[in-house]
Amino acid sequence: MIPRYTGREMGAIWTDENRFRIWLDIEILACEAMNKLGLVPTKDLNNIKQKAGFSVKRINTIEKKTNHDVIAFLTCVAEHVGPSARFIHRGLTSSDILDTSLSVQMVQALDIIIKDVKAVKKAAAAKAKKYKFTPMIGRSHGVHAEPITFGLKMALMYDEFGRALERLEEARKMIAIGQLSGAVGTHAHLDPFVEKYVCLKLKLKPAAISTQILQRDRHAHYMAALALVAASVERWAQEFRHLQRTEVHEIEEFFGKGQKGSSAMPHKKNPITGEKLCGLARVIRGNMVAAFENVALWHERDISHSSVERIIMPDSTIALDHMLTQLNKLVTNMRVYPKNMLKNLNLTSGLIHSQQLLLFLTDSGISRESAYKMVQTHAMRSWETGEQLKDLALADKEITAKIPAAKVAKVFDLGVHFKDVNRTFRAVGL
Repeated sequence: MIPRYTGREMGAIWTDENRFRIWLDIEILACEAMNKLGLVPTKDLNNIKQKAGFSVKRINTIEKKTNHDVIAFLTCVAEHVGPSARFIHRGLTSSDILDTSLSVQMVQALDIIIKDVKAVKKAAAAKAKKYKFTPMIGRSHGVHAEPITFGLKMALMYDEFGRALERLEEARKMIAIGQLSGAVGTHAHLDPFVEKYVCLKLKLKPAAISTQILQRDRHAHYMAALALVAASVERWAQEFRHLQRTEVHEIEEFFGKGQKGSSAMPHKKNPITGEKLCGLARVIRGNMVAAFENVALWHERDISHSSVERIIMPDSTIALDHMLTQLNKLVTNMRVYPKNMLKNLNLTSGLIHSQQLLLFLTDSGISRESAYKMVQTHAMRSWETGEQLKDLALADKEITAKIPAAKVAKVFDLGVHFKDVNRTFRAVGL
């Protein structure tokens, strides 16, 4: 007897053993349904349930001659069952088995990925809470903009993977569909009760209508959801790679004892996990394109989609499972350097407060155009000389005439940037 999939390993889902086991489950369940309709004698049903089995090696041997995997499978099962095998596959066509079993495998795979995403969310939430008010510079175009906190950055990650979770759950509904409708989907030789019965037992919903296959827009939706999750993984892996650059060094991937970063340079500690994740995301996006190419098939079916799916479904789900597991480890074990964050925050001599100075001036009655010009003039000088923007502002009589010196200090107060942190955390559910 082939062991059933236990729900612990992604790779086990895509083995021949698991695939053929699902095929056999479908065939036996179909016989049970037809028994209820009086089409399969109880004696033969019991014999089928007792004796039905298969050998992957034997199926592969038969397929070399038949060049048809389902026929090879049925022949192997018949060798185990004997004369009662004449009732197996009654009124069914190969795609009834192939597509329904593929849906089961895709659901099994997605259940693991959903757990992975929840784990990533948990890791991001822990970092967000720990560094809720740890100041760092926010960057736009790669250039210092205004202060944020590292906690806000991680809360953003938490929120993004919340959307990923929603997409995966929607994709699960889209693909948890089965079909047993016969050669071109008309149920001409198979009562719809059989389809309903089998799908119910497999925890699938029967397709409202099918041809000889389930329509591949469902599978494209599934792959699009996987690709979007992979894109989010890449987005954060790339973020962490940037923050690990020597010139920034605000976070760092965990570097284990005995780990080596370079064959030539002993000092190197490279963001190899983040780089790997960015690369794998490209693979899954490419597979998504292949899934979209599968949507347009000839008439009621062809099999141009089949060879593609035998590659992209196992590869994409296994890769994404690995990516999410590695991202979870990266976030959980990353080293965070608040002192470097604060040092980088102060690199630009107070320029990060330019908007606050602008707003104080406009609030005092100066036009925005005039105020912008005043602040930008001092900002450009600060860029060139390294002088503190605060000192330049205090030395400008036109500015101090509008903003008392005692009030200028408030312009350069970090606290204004953090006053909404608590509300933001509540908004994302932290």
